Amino acid sequence: MCNEAARRIALNQLREDWSELKIPLRFPEGLPNMAPLDSIKITDPSVIIRASADAPDEAELVTRRWSWPAPTGKPVYNYRSDGREFTKGRCLIPIDGFYEFTDPPPLEDAPKRRPKSKWEFRIKGLDWFCVAGLWRTDPKVGEAWTMLTTEPGPDIAPYHDRQIVLLGPHDYGRWLDPSVPARELCKPLPAGTLEVQQMR
Repeated sequence: MCNEAARRIALNQLREDWSELKIPLRFPEGLPNMAPLDSIKITDPSVIIRASADAPDEAELVTRRWSWPAPTGKPVYNYRSDGREFTKGRCLIPIDGFYEFTDPPPLEDAPKRRPKSKWEFRIKGLDWFCVAGLWRTDPKVGEAWTMLTTEPGPDIAPYHDRQIVLLGPHDYGRWLDPSVPARELCKPLPAGTLEVQQMR
């Protein structure tokens, strides 16, 4: 499951690219501080884009916390999309990379506990992209978001048995529209869509 991502794009680039969608983007809480982040982890704040409450045909960008606490206290940072519809609380999480971790290859005389191998994934041909997400209001932490997951596509399957739902620009407006069935968008990516780089 994805528990770390990167967002190194500048606000100006996000605004410029978003303008091509012809969906007005508002900043109800002012322009956010979008300093480049190589690592966004569970409970960290990051920007999300969601439909504007006052104008459903417009979008708004706000900064919120990644994950809300489950009844057990564990963070809900990923949420299965399989077979579910989401008619409220949809959001987009802009990132330019995400990480998965695998057990290191076995080595003779190596310590039993070694750091996992870390892999960064990006969508080929895009400077940034979005994860399909949900946001909700939690009584303990306020508004927070989670990433939706689906079955892994061929690019992810060698590294993990799930993948986050990744969207390109042509699907951003569709995801923010609750009348579009989630099953049309919450699916694995075709082979060759992602590029992967080993970080350690």
